[in-house]
Amino acid sequence: MKIYTGGGDCGKTSLFSGERVNKSDLRVEAYGDVDELNSLLGALVAFLPSGQATLSGEIQRIQSDLLHVGAWLAVTPGSPASSELQSITQDHSKGLETAIDQLEQELPALKDFLLPGGHVSAAWAHVARAVCRRAERHVVRLLAGTDEDEASLQLQGVIMYLNRLSDYLFVLARYCNKIQGQSDRLWRK
Repeated sequence: MKIYTGGGDCGKTSLFSGERVNKSDLRVEAYGDVDELNSLLGALVAFLPSGQATLSGEIQRIQSDLLHVGAWLAVTPGSPASSELQSITQDHSKGLETAIDQLEQELPALKDFLLPGGHVSAAWAHVARAVCRRAERHVVRLLAGTDEDEASLQLQGVIMYLNRLSDYLFVLARYCNKIQGQSDRLWRK
């Protein structure tokens, strides 16, 4: 199988469920954001210091979850392909909450707004957080245009997951600065 097909040369692409849509379709925008986010997490892992195997594994688990999120975004409501997908449930979001709580135990209390940056791994976490928020906004818009109850429930689970993931990425950025011996960059008004 060749990586290139030419099928998208005229501005259309195929969804996972088989339909052909414009590459500007909101569904494509949403799963494109999730793909971008997943790539950023790969870059972030590349900049973690050695000895952070547990954290790397946690981020790779999130990357796997994001592939499921992207698959849900790439199917139309009620399509046969949706019955084959793993649901994004409240348990996924609760897993992120647990991870946030564990990271926060290692951090000083936050009393000020932060400027994104610090160590390169923290900077990647901040960029990933911003892309995660964009993906969430696109999924919210997608949900607003969805009538199907089953699809609405699934997209609500995706929105909750992305919302919690952006919180996780904020805390992860702070944690990356800490393990690299850098202070958070405080916003000076």
